[in-house]
Amino acid sequence: MRWHARVARTAVLGVVLALTALVVPEASVHETDVSLTKVRKAEGVAAPKDVMWILAVGSDARPGETMVRSRGDAIQLVGINTRTGAASAIGVPRDSWVSIPGHGREKINSALYFGGPQGMAGAVRNLVGIMPDYVIVSRFPFFEDMIDDIGGIHVDNPRRFSDPYLKKEGFAKGRIRLGGYDAMAFSRIRKGLAGGDFDRSANQQRTLRGIHARIRSQADRPGFMERGVMTVLQHTHTDLGPSELFEIAQAVARVRPDRITTCVIRGGIGMVGAASVVFPDVAQARRLGNQARKDATLRGC
Repeated sequence: MRWHARVARTAVLGVVLALTALVVPEASVHETDVSLTKVRKAEGVAAPKDVMWILAVGSDARPGETMVRSRGDAIQLVGINTRTGAASAIGVPRDSWVSIPGHGREKINSALYFGGPQGMAGAVRNLVGIMPDYVIVSRFPFFEDMIDDIGGIHVDNPRRFSDPYLKKEGFAKGRIRLGGYDAMAFSRIRKGLAGGDFDRSANQQRTLRGIHARIRSQADRPGFMERGVMTVLQHTHTDLGPSELFEIAQAVARVRPDRITTCVIRGGIGMVGAASVVFPDVAQARRLGNQARKDATLRGC
């Protein structure tokens, strides 16, 4: 019984942090660094009650800009099955040329600018066919601080790559350790990657796995769980009450690391005017949505 309680506690913190990056010392957190919004659903195919969908978005807001009305960057749609412990992540390239509710066709990262979290949720629904239950938005400087505060992470990098601005010396192939800045660069670089925006989204999923693994390894430290819960309650701008936050924690408690599946929406590179965009494979995106809708499991990428 004690072992099961420890596993549940570890899963709660690990998955929540991997999605929201919420546990850092209180002195490092600012109220505007994380936003958690409940989506008002009006249309779309409903998911089963035991499947929860969370859209995680990295905000590209500059200092002084409103985080939830700027352009999005890292975009991951995460499904959690509270009954089986399965979880899936569908990566959406930020330059995907899609239909944005009320604004015609634009890059999907502009949906946050035009419509806030609700607008971003609608754009992802139009592409994948799943309306998220919640949208989590966070700033990248906060992400860097969080990685440093948990002691860095390890990821399995399938290829060497570099960027003259973000990481001139590059990232080696194989299992590597990332501190806060390097985790940010690893998640944001695309020009040094053969697959560009698609490989960047895959690297973001590798980073989430690394965060998850690191948190699981630290979850039994005295006070670690309690500090995480207090940070969520005290420093996140949200329209959710404490009881619903607790329900989310209960939901993610059942996630099993061996049942996490990930995939990135594919497509082709092209131009719209002077802008380079990704024309997403809508059929594949809808297929992934249909696969994962019922049980939060992806069976092929």
